[in-house]
Amino acid sequence: MMEYGLIGEKLKHSFSKEIHGYIGKYDYHLTEIPPSDLSTFLSEKEFKAVNVTIPYKHQVIPFLDEISPAAKAIGAVNCIRNDDGRLIGHNTDFDGLLAVLNRTCKEPAGKKILILGTGGTSDTAYAVCKSVNAGEIIKVSRRKAEQSPGVKTVTYEEAIKHHADSEIIINTTPSGMYPDVFSKPIDISVFRELKAVVDVIYNPIRTKLVAQAKELGIEAEGGLYMLVAQAVRASEFFFSTKYEDSLIDEIYKKISAGKTNIVLTGMPASGKTTISNILSGALGRELIDTDELIEKKEKMSISEIFQRYGEKYFRDAESEAVKEASSRSGIIIATGGGAILRKENIDNLKLNGTICFINRNPEDLIPTKERPTAFNRTEMEKRYKERYSIYVSTADHIIKNNSSAEDAAEKIMEILK
Repeated sequence: MMEYGLIGEKLKHSFSKEIHGYIGKYDYHLTEIPPSDLSTFLSEKEFKAVNVTIPYKHQVIPFLDEISPAAKAIGAVNCIRNDDGRLIGHNTDFDGLLAVLNRTCKEPAGKKILILGTGGTSDTAYAVCKSVNAGEIIKVSRRKAEQSPGVKTVTYEEAIKHHADSEIIINTTPSGMYPDVFSKPIDISVFRELKAVVDVIYNPIRTKLVAQAKELGIEAEGGLYMLVAQAVRASEFFFSTKYEDSLIDEIYKKISAGKTNIVLTGMPASGKTTISNILSGALGRELIDTDELIEKKEKMSISEIFQRYGEKYFRDAESEAVKEASSRSGIIIATGGGAILRKENIDNLKLNGTICFINRNPEDLIPTKERPTAFNRTEMEKRYKERYSIYVSTADHIIKNNSSAEDAAEKIMEILK
């Protein structure tokens, strides 16, 4: 018998087990159920309480004995409690989305809001916006035919042309979700009055949409905070209890830290490889070295690539390696010395990552023939001067590495706690 857990069709990338592990001391299982077995599972009632995710938030309703007002208002159920054989349905997605909206925009009342998408989550977003007394609320659909009864719906082209004065954008589409992490549903640069962006996607931690908003100086938040908030409220429903609101922030910080990549940048010979190996061992995280990834794919050394095909070919291969590594989460990425030279690399590394610039005194950097752009002392110092300002401006943290690699690794772990 599964006492507590999550049911859905595909749960491979779910964070729910980890989140509920932080909430309380109860066994929580991820249970994938094919559509043909859903009725059997609900009829047998061999559980105490479960969360429900796609595609079953609507399909479970006919099997319930009671539905909470919150679930009725949205028309979907995301958690079920078994009260001595009576199945009670509830919805905490509303609570989660409200929490992330309030976190991103302190005063949403009266604001003009665009909701991207017309699926079930868009209905939750619409209900949340109504509850905070938002101003005009408009759904945006790729196809004009996707209308919601009683809700103004426009195409993306119409949103850009006629509603560029929108102040809040909420994305409820899957655009930008893993593994399609390099896409985004809309270019927000045209929205000059934009104050906040909420993206319900939680993997990656920072979607392209959220990243663009932050680059433009707009408050933005991804779906992880929403996911944690709804999980905490679901657990309250499971056990008929109440937790401190601070629990949401505590768990969010822990999950976010664990899912965020640790990215090391810096000059050749600055200690990135040694430090990344120490971090990998201490934190139990997978390590991806982009130079090693390139060499494996090209089946030759970096210096051979430079000799045979030139620097541009190598930089293109490096960008592909960075893109591949950046699509992952919760890993350590050691980059080549020149990876920071392309803005696209930095943008991709920051999607799921925190960048730590490993800064070693230039006189301590040892040039070798294996380093095509830093093969002697003169070239090494030249590269350092050319790149230093880029390293600093693109880093989230600057780590001095003038003593030992162990000390530098300790500094990184302390900063990212």
